[in-house]
Amino acid sequence: QVQLVESGGGLVQAGGSLRLSCAASERTFSTYNMGWFRQAPGKEREFVGTIGWDGSNTWYANSVKGRFSISRDNAKNVVYLQMKSLKPEDTAIYYCAADRDLLLHRESAEYDYWGQGTQVTVSS
Repeated sequence: QVQLVESGGGLVQAGGSLRLSCAASERTFSTYNMGWFRQAPGKEREFVGTIGWDGSNTWYANSVKGRFSISRDNAKNVVYLQMKSLKPEDTAIYYCAADRDLLLHRESAEYDYWGQGTQVTVSS
């Protein structure tokens, strides 16, 4: 199975930036679409964005479009989430996920593997 480990979370002031990383254990990582999701306490898991297997296509939630950017380095088995202009409402645990599908999805049920999450807290 694919093992995913997120890192890079922390505490940042509103307007600041963070870069999250997700490291994958399997060489088949390069065949998977990768997604980022987030979940705040008491709320449902929310789609953030996804990137195609070769990095050619991306899709973002409207709430983060223009502020967040997903990229991947298949040679290193790593996907990144660059977050800029952070807002307090971005505070959540952020998860990366892998999808064995050619199509990009925003539904969490479409993803096959999940990381443990990393906390992002944005202060006002």
